[in-house]
Amino acid sequence: MIRSLRALGALLALLLASFAPLASARPAHQAEVQVAHPALWKVSGANATIYLFGTIHLLPEHVQWFDGPVAAAFTKSDVLVTEILEKTPEEMRPIVVAKAMLPAGQSLRDMFGPDDRKRLEATLAADNLTPASFDHFQPWYAAVALATMPIMKMGYDPANGVDAQLGKRAQALGRPHEALETAEFQLGLFAALPQPVQKKYLMQVVKHLPEVKSELTGIIRAWKRGNAAELAKLSNSDEDDPQMMQTLLIDRNKNWAKWIQARLAKPGKAHETVFIAVGAGHLAGPGSVMDQLRALRIQSRRLQ
Repeated sequence: MIRSLRALGALLALLLASFAPLASARPAHQAEVQVAHPALWKVSGANATIYLFGTIHLLPEHVQWFDGPVAAAFTKSDVLVTEILEKTPEEMRPIVVAKAMLPAGQSLRDMFGPDDRKRLEATLAADNLTPASFDHFQPWYAAVALATMPIMKMGYDPANGVDAQLGKRAQALGRPHEALETAEFQLGLFAALPQPVQKKYLMQVVKHLPEVKSELTGIIRAWKRGNAAELAKLSNSDEDDPQMMQTLLIDRNKNWAKWIQARLAKPGKAHETVFIAVGAGHLAGPGSVMDQLRALRIQSRRLQ
């Protein structure tokens, strides 16, 4: 379940801002400082040096990760590249309406038989939501929202996520900030999933909600230690839908690797240094960006 939240990437923060029930589920702040040493890679070409940093999109407060090789690489970079650029809630709402809403006259609960509908309504009630809370939304959106609420209640917040913090640092420095994708594109990936796939995903979320805490704890622990292999295993081991895996992970990793290949060869007067920050699960394991780079005969070097 966590894997699909990771695949959604930085878009999650924008979705949260556009949906009121999630915004009300704010966590208590955590004061304990947690030191992290996430994985960082470097690839070099004739016209550019590119750093690849694996991020976590939701974190509690006081996680210290911006130091050592990561801080040094970011400081010397000319441009920040993340999955998407931040949008305001006002900008996101029409995109959500276009990509996440059901056609008029359709209802989410009406898509399910009596047993699954009962399970869904029980889950909504447990989160103090009315049975009709997601009636106008597609199943994928309801799944993401339901899976996110317990994470935020645990003290994890997109505002503390690595992507958001790097964006603020780039803005403060007046540094260019580019994106690999758009919010419209990312929502479109989910919206284009066949209804049976979306419904299956939603019911998996309902079934596995009690496991969210242990799943997330393991993923965060592996990320802090820079254990990319373990993080990839935890993020992707429960993916049992090939279409979701291909759409949300593999195809995007291939596109990003080709983007890196083009950027390394991009002609210019001066050698460019680029800092790319994407979800950590994209950078390790079978089909990862690192795998796709190797297929393109691009060598990477682990720095941390």
